[in-house]
This record gives sequence, structure tokens and C-alpha cells, in this order.
Amino acid sequence: MMATAKDVMSTSFHTLDPDISISEAVRMFKKASEEEKQKVFGMMVTDDDGRLVGMLSMYDILLFVRPKHIHVWGMMDDIDIAGLIENTCERAKSILVSDIMTTDVITVAPDTHLMVILDIMIKKHIRRIPVLEDEKAIGIVYISHFFYHLLDRLT
Repeated sequence: MMATAKDVMSTSFHTLDPDISISEAVRMFKKASEEEKQKVFGMMVTDDDGRLVGMLSMYDILLFVRPKHIHVWGMMDDIDIAGLIENTCERAKSILVSDIMTTDVITVAPDTHLMVILDIMIKKHIRRIPVLEDEKAIGIVYISHFFYHLLDRLT
């Protein structure tokens, strides 16, 4: 039997609007984690018609938070870290999801074989792949879905 994306994908997922602030997106990550009873580390960003326009991950948010010139700061002994954090939190209220989201998103179709998905995930170092049908998000495959599907087959 050929296992495909539709066999393991989650059809229950949270999405973000590209026009909300990073601050609001962080609140939505927290709410989604509480609702799903597991940590949510990334969400699809969709337009009003449900078409995928990007992905926002924990990594994207942390990249935004990290000071841009940290590599030239040395030990950071003379840096006001509390002030930097406060400034970043304030900026997060006015920076939009669309400003920092990943737009070059790798996607798969519902009938994509799981081994193809695994190969993509490993080669591209990604943990989640949106499943699209007619340009609209219908599900998402997490690397853990693949892993537990494999465990079920092996035990």
C-alpha cells in the first residue's frame, strides 16, 4: 500500500493572516499550542480565500527578535539587554507577519508519496509541509506524523 500525504496529514490546523502584527501572531501561537495540547512552532499564512501566501515559524520570529548586529558586539557586557528586549517587543506591535514570514514555501499535493515528503524534509531541514489542493491549504504534514506512521508499521 502506498502511503501519501493525505494518509498522515493533519486537516485541523491554525492559520495566520498576513496583515496581523508579530505580537498578535505570538499570541495566536500560544493559543494554538493550548488548544492542540502540544507546542505549535509554525503556522501557515493564508489570504482571505484560503490560499497559502507564506509560513511563519518560531525561527522566523526569533530571527526578528535577534539584534541584527549581534556578531560585532563581542561579549555584550556593555549592551542594555533589557532595553533591547523592550524595544523588540514594542516593534513587534507594528511589524506585520507579511514582513518576516517565509514566502518561498515548499508544498506537496495530497497524493505525494511519504518517502518523497521525507526526502524533502531531510534535504531542506524542514519539519512541516503544507498540503495544497487547487492552491488552497487542506492539511499539513509534520515530520512527527511520518515518524509515528513508520512506528505503527514497524510494531
